[in-house]
Amino acid sequence: MIVVDTDTNNYGARIRVIGVGGGGGNAINSMIQRGLQGVDFIAANTDAQALSKNGASIKIHVGRESTRGLGAGGRPEIGKAAAEENADEIREHLLGSDMVFVTAGMGGGTGTGGAPVVARIGRELGALVVGIVTNPFNFEAKKRSTVAEQGIAELRQYVDALIVIPNEKLLSIIDKNTSFIEAFQKVDDVLYNATRGISDIISGNGYINVDFADVRSIMKDMGDALMGIGIASGEHRATEAAQNALNSPLLEGVSIHGAQGLLVNISGGSSMTMHEISEAISIIEESAGNEVNLIQGIVYDEALEDKIMITVVATGFKRSSYVIPTIINKVEAPSVSQTQASAPILKTVQTIIPEPFKVDVQVEIEPSAPVLFTMNPENIREVKPMSQPSFIRRSDPNSIRQSQGGSIRINSVSDLPSAAKATGQPIVIRDPKSSVIEKPAFLRKIMD
Repeated sequence: MIVVDTDTNNYGARIRVIGVGGGGGNAINSMIQRGLQGVDFIAANTDAQALSKNGASIKIHVGRESTRGLGAGGRPEIGKAAAEENADEIREHLLGSDMVFVTAGMGGGTGTGGAPVVARIGRELGALVVGIVTNPFNFEAKKRSTVAEQGIAELRQYVDALIVIPNEKLLSIIDKNTSFIEAFQKVDDVLYNATRGISDIISGNGYINVDFADVRSIMKDMGDALMGIGIASGEHRATEAAQNALNSPLLEGVSIHGAQGLLVNISGGSSMTMHEISEAISIIEESAGNEVNLIQGIVYDEALEDKIMITVVATGFKRSSYVIPTIINKVEAPSVSQTQASAPILKTVQTIIPEPFKVDVQVEIEPSAPVLFTMNPENIREVKPMSQPSFIRRSDPNSIRQSQGGSIRINSVSDLPSAAKATGQPIVIRDPKSSVIEKPAFLRKIMD
């Protein structure tokens, strides 16, 4: 007898979305309320009260022994330890997953510390792991932003693809009159659209058949990913939605050109035409380049009415820190005792910029010649003590003096014999009016 299994869900990709911490739990609730289908929801938190209010079918109370259900207190190390404490329970609920979405609000304790642990377990089980997390707003504490960056750096090590939603960028796409609560709901909406944009393509909710293996090839080990969302209505809604997605603030001004993989989800009501879909895909593909591996999904959603929404996820960006420190070797001045110029000094300037452009530049700098102060004994001339000021000696016709240049000055021809006898040197006769450089009397007395 032949048994036919009519449960086709057993043959589809099994997708699980796990929200870690308070922000991740809020995102899970938003996805459930908006009716995201084709995925299983899991909430993990150290806060027992918040966990009890979550709508996920699977709830994991992490750190129940260490935190006693009171939360991590904004300390990632406690959040990490809590997740490790219940690692077996997390592994049990992720077992059998083909794809795992890990969502969290980075900057707190449980999400920042626990999300990397959850991602690591998912990878160990062989699932395709995608991280979708948020950065804090600028008005939040500076320390929170620093903690978030550290958590994102650790999470990046354990996910196949990572989408970071910059909360601050959302302020440019919401009305100034939007309330505080509504602004955070917009954050959850973006997390929902990011998750749905990928899961709809995989789960078969769309109208184009896409194999999970195709999606895996685009997202496996791809590192940082970028996401853009565009919505438009009216006569040119498809074109405008595509352009809005490519210019989305969520892309942070980065072009998708050069991406290795591209996931495009086009959603619209029943009035959306094939021609509109073709127009949108052409615009996006032209922007990314002909070599990009593009997978598109088409979803009909009557809730959009006359609008078209396009979600673009670009993968394959190996972005690193954009901080460019400069390291300059200390150059010491040459010693006074040096008698030769030093060899050229090499000053190394190292820059750290996004791969693959890593540059080490060596600049040769010629140091200036050292200033040497030497005293040559041969140039030292003995100064004889004088009892008369110089102006009196100059007026004495019988004076014979030796100038600085070593020549003898005489004031009359009758002095020639005595001058020659005194020095034994050739006699140089100069104009009596020529000046002779002498030290003043007070200096001679001091130097005596």
